[in-house]
This record gives sequence, structure tokens and C-alpha cells, in this order.
Amino acid sequence: MVVKDVPELLTELDGRDLNGKAMKTAHANVREIPMTRGEHVLQLLSQPEVMMIVMLAAMYGLIAELSNPGAVLPGVVGAIALILLLYMTAILPVNMAGLALIGLAVVLFIVDVYAPTHGVLTFGGIAAFFMGALMLFNRADPGLHLSLAYIIPATFITAAFFTLVVGAGLRAQLLPAKTGKEAMIGRTAPVLARTDNRSGKVFIEGEYWNAVSESPIEAGQTAEIVGIEGLTLKVKPRRT
Repeated sequence: MVVKDVPELLTELDGRDLNGKAMKTAHANVREIPMTRGEHVLQLLSQPEVMMIVMLAAMYGLIAELSNPGAVLPGVVGAIALILLLYMTAILPVNMAGLALIGLAVVLFIVDVYAPTHGVLTFGGIAAFFMGALMLFNRADPGLHLSLAYIIPATFITAAFFTLVVGAGLRAQLLPAKTGKEAMIGRTAPVLARTDNRSGKVFIEGEYWNAVSESPIEAGQTAEIVGIEGLTLKVKPRRT
């Protein structure tokens, strides 16, 4: 921080002090006052570009943790970035419409994972994120707006992140179980003893299982497993 003792004040005071007396400025000196560490940090957090990076870190970290539970590190980074982001929104002229558009973009990206729309929602998310980034700050002040050099890469990186990383994580959670008891659901098994809603027995994966069925199934027939309750399989007659 540079503070000029006299020259800048002359413009406002017209060469006079607050009492109206003439001021001698012929030999005025410029004295530099260095910023403290806290002022350096505050100055850094007051940059729109830094806020964009922190916002992306919070978004990526938290979403990655939710789509891949147990990763821990993305969640920690996202939580710290979110706290910094809340602080920065208090010191920068943030446009709420811009934040709303970015939030809408995130929703569109996630919904497109669960309900594939051949890229329609993803394209809408890209457009919403781009417009939200343009509107994120009050553009009346030329020093407080993001340049396209930040907005365009951030838009495409965000789209790729949700399409590839988040999409893969969420789809993996939706896959049916391939091991354990749950993997038997949908499979068929021969019935060893008459099976009804009270008792029965089937043979599957080299083991004898107790079974029950709403519709009676005679021994020698084939049953389809529809559920598991404790050590008892719920079955139904296999349709031929």
C-alpha cells in the first residue's frame, strides 16, 4: 500500500490544509507503508478470479465426495473451499442471479445422469454455467468481472467433470449388486420341497435355502428369487 503525504491531497484541498492555511509541498516525500500479512490475504481473496477457482473447488470437492462416498479428501477440500467462498461473497459484489444460474447448471448436469436426454440437459447446463459466470459479479466496476479467459475453460472443465467423473460415480451406485445375497435376486433355482407362504426349500449356489412363496410351487419346478429376508428366500413360480 502506497500513501502519499501531500500530492493527492492537493487536488482536494487546493494547496491548503483543513484549516484553510497554505501548505508547503515543495519538498513533499512519498512514504511506502507495506501491507500486513492479513492485508495480503484479504487482497488475494478480493480477486474475482480467485473466487471463481474457490467456487469450483467447493463444487468439485463436495459433489465428488457425494458421488464417491468415503473418498474423504474431496470432501475436506470442498468444505474448506465452501467456507472461504461464503467469506468472499461478503466482500465482493456478487450477483445472486449469476449464482442461481450456476446452481441451475449443477442441477441440470446431475439430472442428466439419472435421466439421459441425449445431451439436452448437459447442453442447458453448459449454457447456464456460462451465463452465470458472466453475471457473477457487478460489471459496473471494470475491475470486478471475470474475463473470458477464465469463464470458457471453467465452463468446459465443469461440463467434463460432471459428465465423466460424477456421472461415472453415480452410475456405479445404481448398478445392481454383483456379490453377496443381493446378487441372487432375479436368479432361478430348483425347488426341492413344496414351497408356499409358510415354508419351502430351494437349492442355489451349492447351498440349501429356506424359501417362501405367495403362489405354491411344487418340488421339481423352478422358482425365481424375488427377495431375501434374513436366511429365507422369497420366490415366485418361474414363468415359462
